[in-house]
Amino acid sequence: MQEDLVCLISADRMYASVSGKVPHETVSMHPLGLAAAPEQQPLCIFGTGDLGRSLGQCLLQSGYRVLYGSRRPHTCGPVPEGAQVMSHVAAAQSAHLVFICVHREHYDFLKTLAPQLQGKVLVDLSNNLKKGVYPDANAAYLQRLVPGAAVVKGLNTLSAWALQNGLLAGKQVYLCGDSAEAKQAVAQLSTRLGLSVVDRGSLCAARELEDFPLRLFPEWRLPLRLAVGLTAFFFFYLLIRDVIYAYVENDKDISYRILVSLANKVFPIVSLIMLSLCYLPGALAGFLQLYRGTKYRRFPDWLDRWMRCRKQLGLVALGLAFLHAIYTLIIPIRYSVRHKLISRVVDELKNNKTTTPFDFDDTEAWGSDSLFMLGILGFFLYFLLGLTSLPSVGASLSWREFTFVQSKLGHLTLFICTAHGYLYGWNKFLRTSTYKWYTPPGYMLCLVVPSVVLVLKLLLLLPCVDRSLTRIRQGWERSEPRGETKATNL
Repeated sequence: MQEDLVCLISADRMYASVSGKVPHETVSMHPLGLAAAPEQQPLCIFGTGDLGRSLGQCLLQSGYRVLYGSRRPHTCGPVPEGAQVMSHVAAAQSAHLVFICVHREHYDFLKTLAPQLQGKVLVDLSNNLKKGVYPDANAAYLQRLVPGAAVVKGLNTLSAWALQNGLLAGKQVYLCGDSAEAKQAVAQLSTRLGLSVVDRGSLCAARELEDFPLRLFPEWRLPLRLAVGLTAFFFFYLLIRDVIYAYVENDKDISYRILVSLANKVFPIVSLIMLSLCYLPGALAGFLQLYRGTKYRRFPDWLDRWMRCRKQLGLVALGLAFLHAIYTLIIPIRYSVRHKLISRVVDELKNNKTTTPFDFDDTEAWGSDSLFMLGILGFFLYFLLGLTSLPSVGASLSWREFTFVQSKLGHLTLFICTAHGYLYGWNKFLRTSTYKWYTPPGYMLCLVVPSVVLVLKLLLLLPCVDRSLTRIRQGWERSEPRGETKATNL
């Protein structure tokens, strides 16, 4: 409690140093002997749109007093309950920290408020619709309009939807500004809202911060490019092996298979490779730590980037597996399949073969049922991995539970799906007819990466290897050439 009191007093003094005002609140003693927090100065928001209203509601729920500044205080529309609406001048005079939730083209009114904003902290939340619209950053332009204020660029990566639904816990936001005291004030407020703050330096970084929201799926670019590249490669590879080969060698046109049959071969191939790529960097990191004998050295940039996009790789793999399941379900209702079955029945009737039943192959029955069983079980585990990757579900799990699902069940999923692929071609690997134009089938190529991952994981699970890796990850370090060892106390 004493530390909380010190923080409150320090924050109050800091606000006073930025605004040039002496705080009028005093710290009183609670009847039980505990220090009561001083009454906070109100926070001002310019802008009553979706973002301004959502931000105000969030601040009110965190215990702040909120004022809205508007050109039309009496007709500006609904604001969160508990907030006050007044003119721009009155709101600017009453608050020490002002949030600018309007677009840059409406900044002109701030120039007339320069005297009232003297010494205040202005938090610029504005964004542009696209890059390069203006020659300079919005925050830099705002600083020129109100030179006597301390402008901080930040919180612009928050959406009104995230604010309304309370999705702020642990969310990372960026701040930049020329005043260290102003940034500290905004950082403390952001922390109280549950945000994780990253200081990006002076106001010169404002342009970079304003470009962050304009990025389109930055964490998904590598997984999506990889998925598109693999899909294109295997599509044309199988197109040559199946469709073009049949036309050239057998003078048979089966181009109708491109839309369903060919796609249903490509999707599981790419899905299995993407799933194995989720767990390959973890195995490589384990061997790298064993080689170095320490966990305190950074991974190479390419490996670090690879590990940070594993979630996206897994979700893309899940989407492709889902397409494979849907395509497989529609196979019996396709015209080509129905036509083939009807033609077979008619041929049997013409040749009087109706009384002669087909020989039942137990091996084929066991193989097909095992194939479907592994496919269904693998898809279920796939779905379970994707479900636990959702923030709302992952937050309800302990770290041990989350690790068990994503690591233990994840490798089990990879093993089952790999076994599904091996079982699919169990009686075709040694047939010469399988290798059309001396090229292996697509499912053989896709089994290479997951097989390597499973072998690497098996090596890491060996008792002698696992023991050494566990010690390293607990802080033990291997000393230099003489072979001496030392323990690092964490």
